[in-house]
Amino acid sequence: MADDGAREFWYNPGTGEVEEGMQSPWTDRMGPYPTREAAHAALERARARTEDWDEEDRRWREG
Repeated sequence: MADDGAREFWYNPGTGEVEEGMQSPWTDRMGPYPTREAAHAALERARARTEDWDEEDRRWREG
């Protein structure tokens, strides 16, 4: 957790759970996020970004 006492949340894609603080190994977590809700949306946000980047790549390749 941050030194200033702020709470941080992490998303564990293996379990699908939001964790407060660094409970799981770094290989099993995404974050940190400032809120539980933001951590819960992490995987969907990552999927959306990947789709956007894939579309940009496709447009670039096609000229």
